[in-house]
Amino acid sequence: MDLSQHIRTIPDFPKPGILFYDISTLLIHPAGWQTTVERLAEAVAPHEPDVLVGIESRGFLVAAPLALKLGLGFLMVRKKGKLPGKTVRYTYDLEYGSDTIEIQSDALEPGQRVVILDDLLATGGTMNASTQLLRDFGADVRAGACIIELTFLEGREKLDIPFTSLIQFDE
Repeated sequence: MDLSQHIRTIPDFPKPGILFYDISTLLIHPAGWQTTVERLAEAVAPHEPDVLVGIESRGFLVAAPLALKLGLGFLMVRKKGKLPGKTVRYTYDLEYGSDTIEIQSDALEPGQRVVILDDLLATGGTMNASTQLLRDFGADVRAGACIIELTFLEGREKLDIPFTSLIQFDE
């Protein structure tokens, strides 16, 4: 199945000049979504993770059903102030400014093997920041994976973990 046929592009969203790659049309297609989860399971399982980590917010849609399929735990990486209880934070630079992500401080045991998931890899900044946050916490970050990779933005170059994407767009 050609999963790219189930990805809709929306010009000028969320602001002018941006072409948004929308997975909503994939999520609503039962066979396409099932194929996506199966292909991600095949890519992730060899890394033998204990926990799958989803990056806010569409990464939750990817990691949670995959964790269920593989019989693994699921952990959320969220923006600052979105998680209850004590958290561990990581602040990283953006093109103009900075952002902070966090996990709950009791979510993982140091040394646990994790794979990080998101819906899309663009510049690689958030995936890289998530990797650093989890490493700072003591996790064994095994790999990252996404449904879509925008190869023309070269985000993979910012990552120092094995990375898999199911669909690549060159422009």
